Amino acid sequence: MITSRQNPLVKDLRQLHRSKIRRQQQCLLLEGTHLLEVALQQGYPLEVLCYTEAWQGKYPPLAAAAQRQASRTEIVSETVLASMATTVHPDGVVAILDDHYLPRQAASPLRLGLLLAAIQDPGNVGTMIRTAAAAGADGLWLGPGTAAADHPKVLRASAGMALRFPVLPTADVGEMIATLKQQGVAIVATTMGADCVYWDWDWRSPSLIVLGNEGAGLGDEIQALADGQVSIPQTSGVESLNVAIAAGLLLYEAQRQRRSA
Repeated sequence: MITSRQNPLVKDLRQLHRSKIRRQQQCLLLEGTHLLEVALQQGYPLEVLCYTEAWQGKYPPLAAAAQRQASRTEIVSETVLASMATTVHPDGVVAILDDHYLPRQAASPLRLGLLLAAIQDPGNVGTMIRTAAAAGADGLWLGPGTAAADHPKVLRASAGMALRFPVLPTADVGEMIATLKQQGVAIVATTMGADCVYWDWDWRSPSLIVLGNEGAGLGDEIQALADGQVSIPQTSGVESLNVAIAAGLLLYEAQRQRRSA
């Protein structure tokens, strides 16, 4: 059992709290039973698996299955496990996953997608990943300034869907939009002042929904690239709607129209 926080493996896992290190090593830090279960369901091999004796006693079949898919397994003390995790109250297990195994391509041809522009809150990003998957979208793109899919809070807020659903970073939003336009995908921007209410838009054709930061909204450059703009009606005096809620409304309206058709 590893009981010292100075153990080299413990130090290595703590380094993965930093996004720069995760990207350099091209791996994810999985925290908690649910994320581990999703990784195992997908058949992803684990580079490292660490858990406490209490966690092993609570989930013996899961611990055995995880060991079979892990290159290295270590039992650690509660104190050491707590230092490895980014959560305040970790539930007893962390693992390292090579991010090469994650989905890297959206369904083609694209029927429905979501592009997030400069959305920094990882909880919102994770929620939108989960919602996009539930609503039957084909993929989600993360524009510059958006919280990355490898952020531990994004992974948790997505309820593991970030491990199963295509979440694709894009450095050049303009080029990405141009490519989708050539494929016949309509680019739909969400803006406060748009005349078209979102339920009046025809979502039955291939569409990419573009959402921006709650405070700043979408920049003029992205709005200019859109084929149309839609708004979500709000009661007078309300400044803005949570962006994850907005995404859910738009995605499920698209699903409703397509099912009706």
